[in-house]
Amino acid sequence: MSKRSWWLMISIGLGIMLNPLNSSMVAVAIPNLQHTFQLNYTAVSWIIFAFYIASAVTQPVMGRASDLFGRRKIFLAGLLVSFIVSLCAPLSISFGWLIVFRIVQSIGTSMMVAVGMAIVRIHITEKQSTALSVLSIFLSGAAAIGPFIGGLLMYWWDWRAIFLGNIPFVIASMLLAWKVIPDDKASIPKADRLTLGKWMIRIDAAGIFLFTLGLVALLLGVLSAQSSHSLSVYSFTVGLAGIILLAAFIWHERRAASPFIPLRIFARHPAMTWVNIEFVVVNLIFYAVFFGLPSYLQIVRHISELNTGILMLSLGICSLLVSPVAGRWIDRSGPGPALLFSAMFMTLGSIGLVALGPDSGMIGICMALGAFGISNGLNNVGMQAALFAASPKEIIGVASGLFSTSRYIGTILSSLLISIVAGTQFTFAGFRLLGVILTIAAVLLVCMQWQRYKRHQHISSDTLS
Repeated sequence: MSKRSWWLMISIGLGIMLNPLNSSMVAVAIPNLQHTFQLNYTAVSWIIFAFYIASAVTQPVMGRASDLFGRRKIFLAGLLVSFIVSLCAPLSISFGWLIVFRIVQSIGTSMMVAVGMAIVRIHITEKQSTALSVLSIFLSGAAAIGPFIGGLLMYWWDWRAIFLGNIPFVIASMLLAWKVIPDDKASIPKADRLTLGKWMIRIDAAGIFLFTLGLVALLLGVLSAQSSHSLSVYSFTVGLAGIILLAAFIWHERRAASPFIPLRIFARHPAMTWVNIEFVVVNLIFYAVFFGLPSYLQIVRHISELNTGILMLSLGICSLLVSPVAGRWIDRSGPGPALLFSAMFMTLGSIGLVALGPDSGMIGICMALGAFGISNGLNNVGMQAALFAASPKEIIGVASGLFSTSRYIGTILSSLLISIVAGTQFTFAGFRLLGVILTIAAVLLVCMQWQRYKRHQHISSDTLS
């Protein structure tokens, strides 16, 4: 691979890592945000909801927008948006303004993720698998070390440092990207450019509107009822409106010419549907730990942000160490065995959380986190391989988009679960209840993966016979 190709990968990698980095760094900042803005955990959890809902909507939209404006322009625009947000977010005068900046930050970072992989795939023609694996290291590595970096920044200042810490990465990526990313023309010829109305149909603006508004309304209704410990007229009305809007979204998507989420694909390919359901459950469990444990350690155990980040690093290190081993294992044996072991480790980690007492030592916490890290390393490769095995080649692009949506849905559900369990303030009893719920979900996942493993064994035996 040429030197220019390596610089291109580095410039793209520094950009696309901003999305997982900012989604994970905030895990250790939640208690500080609660204290600064005098809010309960349920209210502060919107810092997570807003980011993932915006990411789920922006990434597919910007992928399509690159046809009109060119991938280089979209990538550089995302860097510019991220730079502006990193400077302005620390000046937020209220939590509402911070949420606005968080949404804009998600849009900016998602613009880069949406086109970064495509830029590498188009402009690096030799050793593409190596190039894509390097970018995967940027993505998974940023998510893994995010809490540790967040803990260091919080030790240096407060939640404002979470945003300012982006600036060196943004500047480095911008300088490199401006120089090494080739200037590409829009893939749609100027004579064939879509009008605004046709482009809105192409991106399914109506579907995006129904999905976003319905999801936000449903979350508002559920969280409002949970906060007041009663089903008020407001929470019932808003929650019901959310359900109706999501039902309208499903009806619209089944009839749209270019649907935001092509639900008809699920009906035609049940094996792919099950992979996405499993991926939702995997992300629900993993991110409930990823976001819930740092708040428990800081609020209940009174462990500092820096030490919390160091503890969370055990999860990231185990995940990064296992990922390359998982790749070789899955190449030899297929995804079934690795995913079954992943579900078992996830169950062990969940049981480990339940077993933690109010005064449990750091070794017990690290062992539970290590189990989740091993599970995540196996899942990073195994779930993707399972998707490829279950999806026909002609729809692999659509399948990958649905796969990303499943990740965001699982993450949003994890935040909702934490908010319901934690309520106004994290307690030891609430954390133990969270562990019990995650254990039940992990056991369910083991059963699902055992069925996959048995099907694979049955198919293999039939092939040999």
